[in-house]
Amino acid sequence: MQKPGLIVAPLTPFTADLDVDESALRREIDYVVRDCSATTVVAAGVETQEYTYLSLEKRRALIRHTIACVDRRVPVMVGISHASFKTAIELAHFAEELGAAAVQLLAPLRPFAGAPTQADLIAYFAAVARETRLPIALYLNPGPGADVSVADTLALAELPRVHLIKESSRDLARVSRLIVEIDRAGHARYFTTMQMLLATLQLGGSGATMPPPAAEIARYIIDAFAAKDHERAAALQLQFALFPSKWMHRGLPPVMKAAMNLIGLPLGAPYPPYGSLNQDELKALAAVLRTTALGERLSVTAAA
Repeated sequence: MQKPGLIVAPLTPFTADLDVDESALRREIDYVVRDCSATTVVAAGVETQEYTYLSLEKRRALIRHTIACVDRRVPVMVGISHASFKTAIELAHFAEELGAAAVQLLAPLRPFAGAPTQADLIAYFAAVARETRLPIALYLNPGPGADVSVADTLALAELPRVHLIKESSRDLARVSRLIVEIDRAGHARYFTTMQMLLATLQLGGSGATMPPPAAEIARYIIDAFAAKDHERAAALQLQFALFPSKWMHRGLPPVMKAAMNLIGLPLGAPYPPYGSLNQDELKALAAVLRTTALGERLSVTAAA
């Protein structure tokens, strides 16, 4: 990529029967590619996409449909995270068959409790790497996955098949060090998330990964940074000060689905039993979104 990367993870819409709503997903992916200017799309790769509720068969169907909807307009990176490295390898082979550009793999927790050692992590990633020709994105997200130390992250970044790192931390000390020791050192491309985007670009990182509609704001930040309009880039970055953090007690999928519904790209509710934002929260979210780069979309939706 000639400019900073924006890796976008489409949210998963569900029907009343809790199957994937393929029509809604297609509309969303068109928005992600066209209006968010995604440089890569992630298929069933991060927990915000709610893929963890799906059977393995339905997860494969989600991956297949995502790749079909993207239709080669941008590369697709397929999530293959699983506690079993054997299942992760099966998903990697499936991604290869579908023409994916890369796979994304969460640094795993030990299923029997306790933090994985560096040797555990290296053995897990090396086992997958031996069985796939695709580049691997190391996905770091403590909670669903392991809380990987800086030292262990550096060790994983040096594995030949690890080409990208997706960092969920908002810790500037950690992020800045890893940008220097991983991205600028040439080991792998290092991506952060929405609240860290501008700082990542300024420090020499590769970009960020996030769901829509935050990705549309990120697109404008990247464009302003590339144009050396630093004042505009900073003003846009401040739009992430309240959105989505003010409603994160609900969780990221409910907030982002609510935002998509408000801007006229309905994706429904989160997978039950987890609830949507209540009416007061929706009003407050709409008020904040009106002050962002998404405001015009929301105004058009409200007028309609």
